[in-house]
Amino acid sequence: MAVVRNSSLISGGIIGKNPCLDLKNRVLGRPVFARGICFNGGKVKGKIGVGVRAAVQVNVEESEGLQRELKGLRGVLGFDVVSERELREKGFLGMRKTKLVCTIGPACCSLEDLEKLALGGMNVARLNMCHNGREWHRDVIQKIKRLNEERGFCVSVMIDTEGSQIHVVDHGAPSSVKVEDGSIWLFTAEKFAGSRPFTVQANYEGFSEGIEVGDELVIDGGMAGFEVIEKIGSDLRCKCTDPGLFLPRAKLSFWRDGKLVERNYELPTLSAKDWADIEFGVSEGIDFIAMSFVNDSDSVKHLKNYLSSKSSKSIGVLAKIESLESLQKLRDIVEASDGIMVARGDLGVEIPLEQIPSVQEEIINVCRQLNKPVIVASQLLESMVEYPTPTRAEVADVSEAVRQYADALMLSGESAIGLYGQKALSVLRMTSSRIETWGREQSQQTLLHQHQLGVSLSDRIAEQICNCAAEMANKLCVDAIFVYTKHGHMASLLSRNRPNPPIFAFTNDDNTRKVLNLQWGVTSLLVDLSDDMEANISKTIDLIKRTGMLEQGDAVLVVSDVTPTLATPMAFQSIQVNTIA
Repeated sequence: MAVVRNSSLISGGIIGKNPCLDLKNRVLGRPVFARGICFNGGKVKGKIGVGVRAAVQVNVEESEGLQRELKGLRGVLGFDVVSERELREKGFLGMRKTKLVCTIGPACCSLEDLEKLALGGMNVARLNMCHNGREWHRDVIQKIKRLNEERGFCVSVMIDTEGSQIHVVDHGAPSSVKVEDGSIWLFTAEKFAGSRPFTVQANYEGFSEGIEVGDELVIDGGMAGFEVIEKIGSDLRCKCTDPGLFLPRAKLSFWRDGKLVERNYELPTLSAKDWADIEFGVSEGIDFIAMSFVNDSDSVKHLKNYLSSKSSKSIGVLAKIESLESLQKLRDIVEASDGIMVARGDLGVEIPLEQIPSVQEEIINVCRQLNKPVIVASQLLESMVEYPTPTRAEVADVSEAVRQYADALMLSGESAIGLYGQKALSVLRMTSSRIETWGREQSQQTLLHQHQLGVSLSDRIAEQICNCAAEMANKLCVDAIFVYTKHGHMASLLSRNRPNPPIFAFTNDDNTRKVLNLQWGVTSLLVDLSDDMEANISKTIDLIKRTGMLEQGDAVLVVSDVTPTLATPMAFQSIQVNTIA
C-alpha cells in the first residue's frame, strides 16, 4: 500500500483552506467561474445547501465559447450532462448520491419524455418485459442509446423478467381499470382475442387449482380484492369486496382464513418467454437484468453462467426479493447476485405488512455488508399515478429508504403509466438530496459492520484501502474522492462505506461506467487511462480545473487499482491526498 501525502496536508493546509461542512455559516453570492458566470449560491467546491438555486449571468458570445470548450472537455472527461450541471450548481457535497431508476411505459416512451426523465436525474431506465412487445422495447432502448450518444447522458438500461408468476393477461382495458364494489368478474385461463366485459384472462391454466369458494383473491398485494363466489370448471366467478385499481399485468394471490394459500405450481424461475427476453436484451446491449421471483441462488448462478457464454459484455444480474423463500435464503442470493431489488409490493403479499419496514432495512444492511447495490422499489409514490402531489407518508417512506442508505430508489407505475411521472422523479430527487444533506449535517452516518469480503491478499488490501480511504475522506473533509478503476471494484468498495464526499470513478471501460450507475455516491467518467498512474491523476485534475470545478485549496483523495508497471510499481492499490495548487 502506497500512501502519498501532499506537503500542504502535512502543514495543515487542508484544515485551513477546506473546513468541514457548515451550512449555517455561509458567504453567498461569491463569483465562481470566469467568463462572466456567477452562481448566487456559494462556493462551488461543496459548501452549498441543497435548497439554494443557482442564478447564472452569462454573456451570450462568451457562453457559446464556453459551451464549445466544455463540450470538448466532456468528450475527453466523459462527464454526463446531468452530473456536470449538478456539480456546477451545488458543488461537490451538494451532489445527489442516491441513484434513481424509472420504469418506462406508455406514459414516458417518447424521445422527448425520455430526455426529460434523463435531465430529471434518471440513472437507470427499467423495461418491464411483462408489458408491450419486442419492437416497442427495442425502440425505447435505441432512443436511450441515442440520448447517451448525442445528448451527453449516461443512462443504463435494465430489463425486468416476467417470471413464472400467475398474473393477468388482459382485463379489457389498455391501462388501469377502477373496480367497483360489488361488481362481478369472471377470472379464466381461456385464451380469447380482444376483450370481454368484466372478464379477466389469467396467464396460467392451473391458476385456480386448490382454490375454494369463499377464498379471497387479492390483486397486486391489495390494489383490489375479490371473494370467490363460484367455481366453474377451472374458471372463478368473483365479487369485488375491496374496490380499487386493476393495473395491466396485475399479479394474483389467494388467501384463506387470513393466510396466503400456499400452492406448488412447480414453475421455473425463468420461463421460456423469459429466456427469449434475455436473449433479446443481450442482443440489444442492455446493462442489467432483474430476475423476478428468485427463490434460491442456483437460478442466479445459472443465468450468470449463461450470460458469460453469450456476451463479452458484463451484464449485471439483480435478484428481486419478493417471496418468503427468497428471504429465507437471502444471504446466499445476495452473494450470488450483482445486486438486489426489494420488490415490496409482492413481498407484502407473502409476509405481514408490519414486517416490511424492518425486512427492508435488513436487506439493505446485508447488501452493504456484501458490497452489492440495492434498489428499494414498489409503491414509493403510488398516489402520483393519479395525483400531482404525493402524500406526506409517501415522502416519509422515501426519506427512510434514503436514511437507510439504499443505493437506488425506483419508480414503477408512477413513471410508466402515471400522469405525473416527471414530478414523481423530481420528488425522489429533491427528497433524497435533502435527507442526504440532513444526515451529513447531523452526523447521522451509520458505521458499517466490517464484514471482510476479500479472500486473496490483493483483494483484502483493496478492501482495507477503501475502508481507510472513506474514513480519511470524512475526517479530512476533502472535497471529493477520485478513484481510477478498470472494472469498478474499488469504486464499489468506496461506495459501500458511504463517505461524505462524492466519488468520481475514472474508467476506460464504458460497460464499467454503466454498471456503476447503480452505486451510491459514484459518478463515473469515461477516460483514457494509461499505465502511468501519476499521469492519469495529473491529466484528470488539470482537465477538471479547466472547467472551473476545482480551485486552489481544494483537496482530493485519490485511490487507484490500476495494474502496476515497471515504470510505476507503486501505482497498484494506493491512496494519495492532493491539494490543488
